[in-house]
Amino acid sequence: MTEPTPGGDHPSWQIRDRVLSTEDHTLIMGVVNTTPDSFSDGGRYSATAAALEHGLQLWNDGADIVDVGGESTRPGAEPVSADEELNRVVPVVAGLVDAGVVVSVDTMKVEVAEAAITAGAHIVNDITALGDPQMTALCATSEVGVVLMHMQRDPQTMQIDPRYQDLMAEISSYLETRAAGARRHGIKASSICIDPGIGFGKTHAHNLELLSNIDRLADLGYPVLIGTSRKGFLGAILLEAGLDTVAAQRDPATTATVALAIAGGAAVVRVHNVGHAFQAARAADAIVRASQRRL
Repeated sequence: MTEPTPGGDHPSWQIRDRVLSTEDHTLIMGVVNTTPDSFSDGGRYSATAAALEHGLQLWNDGADIVDVGGESTRPGAEPVSADEELNRVVPVVAGLVDAGVVVSVDTMKVEVAEAAITAGAHIVNDITALGDPQMTALCATSEVGVVLMHMQRDPQTMQIDPRYQDLMAEISSYLETRAAGARRHGIKASSICIDPGIGFGKTHAHNLELLSNIDRLADLGYPVLIGTSRKGFLGAILLEAGLDTVAAQRDPATTATVALAIAGGAAVVRVHNVGHAFQAARAADAIVRASQRRL
C-alpha cells in the first residue's frame, strides 16, 4: 500500500485483510448503540438480539461498515466498566461478523477492542485517537483499520465552554500528529482514517466551520470520516427554523449534511438511518464524481 497522498480525491482504507475503496462511492458507516442511554434511540438496541437484528438491517440497507458501541459518549455521559461494555458489544460484533458484515468497534478501552478484534472486528473507532499506547500496539499488531478522532477534553467536560484560537489549524495539526504517531508505532498509513469530532468539544459555530472546511482535512491524505447524525447542532438549526425536535426526528437534516460532507471531501459518513443516507450519498457521489471527471 502506498503512503497517503495529500489532496488525493478518493483514498482507500486498508482494514485487516481487505481494502475499502472510495473510488466509486463514499463509505457509509451505520451505527448500532448497545447502550441503554443512547441519545439517538433511547436504548432500543440494548438487548443483544435487537442490536444484532438492527445491525443486519443497516447492512442490508446499504452500509459498508457497521459500527458497534457499548458506552455512550454523549456530552456528560458517565463511563461504564470494561466488563459491562464487553457484555454489550462482543456478542453483537461476533454475530455480525459471522453474517459477513464489516464491523467497527467504537471503544476507547483496550480490553474491549481486543475482544472485539478476536471476534472478527475490522476497525477500531477510538474517540481518544489511540490515547492509550496499548491500544496503538494492539491495532498495529492486528492490522485493523483505525479511526482517529479529535476531541477537546473528555465526554464529561468537552462541552464546557470549548475554545480554539484557530479551529481548523488546531484540529488539522492534532489529527496529523496523532496519525504520525500511530505510523511510528507500526500502524500503516493506509489503515488510518481521521475524524474531526463534530460535537466533541465544539460549539454550534465550530461544527458549522468544520463542515465548511472538510477539504482542509482531506488534504492531509487520509480518508476523512464525518459523523453528524442526529446531533444537537442539527436540533439547534431546526429550532431556529421553528421545529423543536428530538434526536430521532433529525434524519432529514442529517441527510443534508451527508450530501454536503461528500461534496466537501468526506470519504466516510457515520449515520443512524442508513436507508436515508444511502440515497443522499449516492446522489452526491454521482454529482461530485462527474464534476471531478470534467477537471
